[in-house]
Amino acid sequence: MSLRNRTMESLSGSVTFLSVLFISVLVTAGPALSQTRTEAAKQLSKAFSETAKAAMPAVVSIKVEKSVQVGPATGPDNPFGLNDPFGQFDDGFLRRFFGDRLPRQQLPQKYTERGLGSGFIISEDGYILTNNHVVGDVDKITVELQDGRKFTDAKVIGTDPESEVALIKIEGNNFPVLPMGDSSKIEIGDWVIAIGNPFGLNETVTVGVISAVGRSNMHIAAYEDFIQTDAAINPGNSGGPLINLDGKVIGINTAIYSQSGGYMGIGFAIPINMARTIEEQLKQGGKVSRGYLGIMGQDVTAEIAELLGLKDATGILVSEVKEGSPADKAGLKVQDVILEMDGQKTESYDTFRNAIAAMKPGTTVHLSVLREGKSIELTITLGERPAMVARTERSSPEPQQTLGLQVQNLTKDLADQLGVQPGEGVVVSAVVPGSRAAEAGIQRGDIIVSVNNHNVASAREFTDAVKQSQKNGKVLFLVKRGDMSQFVVVQFD
Repeated sequence: MSLRNRTMESLSGSVTFLSVLFISVLVTAGPALSQTRTEAAKQLSKAFSETAKAAMPAVVSIKVEKSVQVGPATGPDNPFGLNDPFGQFDDGFLRRFFGDRLPRQQLPQKYTERGLGSGFIISEDGYILTNNHVVGDVDKITVELQDGRKFTDAKVIGTDPESEVALIKIEGNNFPVLPMGDSSKIEIGDWVIAIGNPFGLNETVTVGVISAVGRSNMHIAAYEDFIQTDAAINPGNSGGPLINLDGKVIGINTAIYSQSGGYMGIGFAIPINMARTIEEQLKQGGKVSRGYLGIMGQDVTAEIAELLGLKDATGILVSEVKEGSPADKAGLKVQDVILEMDGQKTESYDTFRNAIAAMKPGTTVHLSVLREGKSIELTITLGERPAMVARTERSSPEPQQTLGLQVQNLTKDLADQLGVQPGEGVVVSAVVPGSRAAEAGIQRGDIIVSVNNHNVASAREFTDAVKQSQKNGKVLFLVKRGDMSQFVVVQFD
């Protein structure tokens, strides 16, 4: 036999031996691997169980009562009563989150409405964190602990509708307490546990992961920085704690996103760091004082950067400066781009707005601003944010031409109705459904103040300015709606 043949035979034998050995190892290791996986699953299950059991004594059931007159969307046939689901939000909120399932019943002139929710004890002397929509406008609050103790005279220390946080108290000492976590350290994919009383089912535990952080523009509260989770949150366990595997609270369960009225895998919780800041102010004075700059702004998009001649799509574009506000006094102007605050880059308008609101009135902030291509530094002392101003009612769009909108001059009567001066822009009188203007969010009743950074005082000026923009394929409007102003890019067809 040749050397080559002997070598090949030897290699073949070695490969056969190794193959048999590998298969033998797999067969032998198979049960071991399976057992390892099972043990890991058991350990995780045990962690869930022990964490939930340790937390439950400090999680409370909250039952509320209110004597009400006839209302459009509540009644005795509503099984969730006052909080169905999170029912003190307005009709628009309900329809956004729960579809067309609002009851329309013929109600008596007066009746007692009942609702339920959850909360958790944060101090041995009986302070409890929960949601504003659970206890914000009620006549009586009853708190029940896991051990059966019932308190029928719970007191509201303070509520904050703008963040959905509320603080109540029961009298006593040595209550079980939930330890607080640090919501700034949570990460997407972390395991979490939601505990509460959904649908009145006491001490219910659901498990999931953190799906996202920093959620805003959900129209749940004025200030939003929500933790998103797929741990089931349903009517009744809002106000309860969202805890990590260390048994520490990282959020307050607040709302669900649903098109059916039931759980669909998306829930929102208020970060505990934000809640604790609000709780401290509620405990001290029963209300929350927020820092106030006095601007409206928006994120700089690539389109806005192009139309404004900016090098980068970064920072916050100032779309309105309130007259007499701290920003106005410090010299901040419309079309300024805020790049940094106190040395930190401004990532988004929502984050910037939340940061300003979290500061105390009187705090000094330093802004790095880009104005007409030049960098300037501004130092501003924050004021106290005024009470929320009602926004203008939305109107149904009606037909038109061109970009999909029609405008008309601001007569004195119109200007008085809209709270502006004659000649301060033009008013949108019609918007074509499905048009470019409608897609951009422009609505009937909006005031277009400027076109491509040039103020317009009449419909003629508006038309001329729009015509000049056609070659660019898009146009930049500064739109004012009620007390809000925003730059809007509209594409030409």
